[in-house]
Amino acid sequence: MPYATSVSVVSSAVELTPPGPRGIPPLFARLVDDSALFPPADVAMPEALRAHFESRGGEHAGVLGVFLCQASRLPELITELIKIKPKEPLPLSLIIDTGLGGVPKAISIVESRSELLSLRMVEMPAPSDVDEVWLERVSEFVPEDVIRVVEPRRGVGWLDGVRNVIEHGSWPKIRCGGKAGENFPSVDEVADFLSVVSGSPGASFKATNSLHRAVRHVDPETGFTHHGFLNLLVASARCLSGGDVRAALESTDGKALADEARALPEPAAKAVRQLFGSYAAASFAEPVADLGELELL
Repeated sequence: MPYATSVSVVSSAVELTPPGPRGIPPLFARLVDDSALFPPADVAMPEALRAHFESRGGEHAGVLGVFLCQASRLPELITELIKIKPKEPLPLSLIIDTGLGGVPKAISIVESRSELLSLRMVEMPAPSDVDEVWLERVSEFVPEDVIRVVEPRRGVGWLDGVRNVIEHGSWPKIRCGGKAGENFPSVDEVADFLSVVSGSPGASFKATNSLHRAVRHVDPETGFTHHGFLNLLVASARCLSGGDVRAALESTDGKALADEARALPEPAAKAVRQLFGSYAAASFAEPVADLGELELL
């Protein structure tokens, strides 16, 4: 079946076109957001920033998205950036860990240091009921040119929460793993999530947690089955074309997934990335290495 390509224009806050001479295939451009400050990496601020800027100046810089930092750690981030003196402002996703009421102050701090920081995204967990009043306040607090990402909790009524987030102009976030088995959504749950988002014209989503590798696999240390980010990309493509989404999510055949991803025409790849905006990874080296081994970069 042909892939849907009539998608709305992507926010200017996210660059989905190959960046200059270090051109990256559109399917992987700005795909991987840097969550080195968060578990399981928990890298110290100076080391996390040093590694981020090294990646941003490296061969695969076009795959790298924004740098994730907690609102509570903004002073620490700014202090380190003053020492580094970056040539360009750091593309930032602000992770709200101070409650919704802390959003205006955090954004004000970021905007006051525009020579150091460029706010691209604001992310926060939703309350259990994902009520409309709360979502309206999110829209009021976050500037229109900044992407809002809201994570509804999985459970009873979860997909209704996802729909509410989309209706209020935010990206829903799906958490794909964590420290316990219950943190890992089932294939059916991921497929249902993709169905809801892809069924909403122009909607995008973000993924996070435990998507370290391209292909679905079992972690030998924990025994947990991890979703693969390439599985998620191919599943998103199949969502748009009416293909078998669950089979794509379940596949452990890296070559087959890579062949399917490689065969996507450019308009289809861009449509996929309109749907699947980005995902957060504790390591940038791992996803780049996997894409290299699969001959996708």
